[in-house]
Parts: sequence; structure tokens; C-alpha cells
Amino acid sequence: MKVFHLAVIRVSAGAPTEESASTSFILSSASDLSSFSFFQRGSVAEFMNFFSATVAGRMDENQRKEITTNEQGEHKVHAFRPRGQLCVTVLTDSEYPSRVAFGLASKILDDFTKLFGRHQYIDTNEMLTLPSLNDYIVSYQDPKQEDNIMKLQQELDQTTAVMRSTIEQLMDRGGKLNDLVDKSNYLSTSSRTFLKSAKKANSCCIIM
Repeated sequence: MKVFHLAVIRVSAGAPTEESASTSFILSSASDLSSFSFFQRGSVAEFMNFFSATVAGRMDENQRKEITTNEQGEHKVHAFRPRGQLCVTVLTDSEYPSRVAFGLASKILDDFTKLFGRHQYIDTNEMLTLPSLNDYIVSYQDPKQEDNIMKLQQELDQTTAVMRSTIEQLMDRGGKLNDLVDKSNYLSTSSRTFLKSAKKANSCCIIM
């Protein structure tokens, strides 16, 4: 079980639109790329940012979603958007428990809103430092330990439904994946080419 990427993302106000995914902005993030080769890490980091920002831009308010990055379900983006313009994403492998991932997302959101006021993140074009992300990307590699803590704290609202789909199904809401790839600020030219080639080969969004 593995946590690859954590992010706090600013999204457009109101309901998502076709342009929402391309305007999402990553405010804070942390990654664990230790399982990838040195030469893969640059592209993998770009893919993680792209997938996380894309999913966040498609979220409605007061919603949790679990999105697999391909039909095989090898990797999942757990996204939590409360009311407002913040969304937290937790990108993991397929075996990572969703309950723990969404509990972590809630904890990250609490940390961020305690440290930063709305006036500090709503218009900024610079990333903000959230120190706890670097701690969580290490400690949450052991979900069993963290799950026991969350049971005691009861941080996860079990009454909130979690929607599950793939990244391609998410795109059915308006906008095609290729269009989002072209508009993304998080992908280099080589990464854009790779994703489009992978989609044609029916292996879209495989990041390992």
C-alpha cells in the first residue's frame, strides 16, 4: 500500500464546468516518488499534479469522489471538496483503504484552513507551504496505524457518500481528456505526447 501524492487545490466557485479542470491551481503539495526510477520522477510528478488538478476541477461542493486513473484501477485519486473553493486530493495505489485516504483529506483541509485565511489563497499564483503534508506523506504509508487513530477521533463522516468512477468517466461531464492535457499547466510537452499516445493504445493514465 502506498501514498504517492497529497495536494490542496483551489477550484472555481460553484458547480464545475468544462473549463474548471484547466483553471484548478495547486496551492500546496507533497509527493513520495521513491518507488520510481530517477529518470521517471519528473514525468511522474507532472502526471500526479495533472490528475489531481483535473479531478479537483470536476468536483461539486460537499462531495467525496474516488477516481481510478485507468480501467485497471491501479491508482486512485481520493478527492474531497467541502463548500467553497478548496479541494484536497490523496493519490494512492489500488490497495490503499479509502476510509484512511478520506480521513487524511479531512485532516489536511483542517490544517490548511487553520494556517491560511481565504484572503491568502483565493487569488494567489504562488504555492503555499503546509508543513504537515511532508509529515503525512511519511506517516500515512502505514494506513493501519493511522486508521486506529481516526477511529478514535471519528474524523470521517460516514454518512457522506463516496462516488466512484474512472478518469475517463469523469470527462463525460464535459470536456475531453485530450483537451485538458493540452490546456494543463502541469504537463511538459513530452508528458502531453506520452499521455495522448497512451490513450490511443488504450493504456491511458498509467503512471507506473
